[in-house]
Amino acid sequence: MEHDRTIPQWETEDTPVSPARRGFLMLAAASGAAISVGRSAAAFTDVPFAAADLDDDSLIGMYRTILQIRWHERRQADEMLSNPDYRGYNHFYAGQEAVATGVCAALRNSGPREQLDLVYSSHRPSGHAIAKGVDIPKMVAEMDFRATGMNGGYGAEMHISDPDVGFIGADGMIGPAPVIASGSAFAFRARGSDQVAVVFAGDGNYAAPHFHSTLNNAKLLDLPLIYVCENNLYHQYAHYSLSCPHEDIASAAAAYGITAETVDGQDVVQVYNAAKRAVDRARAGNGPTFIEAKTYRYYNHWGAPGAKVGELGAFGYDPLAITHFRPEKELRAWMQRDPVDISRRILADWGVMDAARAAEIEDEVKAEIEAAFEWALSQPLCTPEDGLRHVFAEGTVPARQFG
Repeated sequence: MEHDRTIPQWETEDTPVSPARRGFLMLAAASGAAISVGRSAAAFTDVPFAAADLDDDSLIGMYRTILQIRWHERRQADEMLSNPDYRGYNHFYAGQEAVATGVCAALRNSGPREQLDLVYSSHRPSGHAIAKGVDIPKMVAEMDFRATGMNGGYGAEMHISDPDVGFIGADGMIGPAPVIASGSAFAFRARGSDQVAVVFAGDGNYAAPHFHSTLNNAKLLDLPLIYVCENNLYHQYAHYSLSCPHEDIASAAAAYGITAETVDGQDVVQVYNAAKRAVDRARAGNGPTFIEAKTYRYYNHWGAPGAKVGELGAFGYDPLAITHFRPEKELRAWMQRDPVDISRRILADWGVMDAARAAEIEDEVKAEIEAAFEWALSQPLCTPEDGLRHVFAEGTVPARQFG
């Protein structure tokens, strides 16, 4: 596998790094094996130098984004479990927050539409959407089919979209998103734009033909495409080893000659560094990058079976399981390396914030998410007739009864 190597910042003379942060970086490089997910220390010795250039507000912003995703997922799970009138549903992103946050922090998320970097999402869109900067209350409303939702109640979870921040949308069918994202990347290159297209896809996408055709064309055409594989070990209820012969899916991308990296998806700093290298490479015209983030989801494939109100994660048997099921001890082991805890610990070690400030930020985020749900669930529901709007560019389709 090809790994993009960078010179550690403490070996350069022109980039200042604070003594506290410098010490942490050297320690992280020396102890990479201890914080990895079974990979050698050498795989992570180029961590976390790009993130060291971020100012404190940007670093705290990533921590806040991780918390926004986490508490959105928890609040929605509680609604699904306790509110019989709640119509929303989700393929929850909890546990994977550092991936979306680290990648999107390296992108251009504001400004004119024609200058935004674009994100194509997957079956777990809420995390990607929040990290890209969508309006959270409107997203909450959309997921409950409210008329004032970000897509008027049409999209629900599987098709949420906000082009004003470059979030093109979720993928209701597993597979096509990489191909569509590569089309955007081709358009960027054709018109001489420095925009970048990013696609998030799970480990299950490896077995789809879209995976291979996308990588083949991206390399042949040197497209500004970043393919982020969120390897959470399971597609639906089947372990990825049942459909993929590679321990690291990134090795399949490397076979196409694409720069490929495997990172600890629980560590937002590692993810950001890999994404920053990929974005810089794409903007410079040096083609695509494949990032495999090793991560884990805390809930089951869909919905909240096995979860309890007020508790994080889903444990026990899922009646929706159609193959074998993940062991509970595996879930609990991954929860010991929680993205929230890791982000908080890094920022404390870097002297960016202390425990009191971290707790204060979390309280602010919890109140923000609570207010988002309170507003969203007070909004009017969309009507059946609304489904006939926007079928044509102008006018409406007349309502009629079939059968």
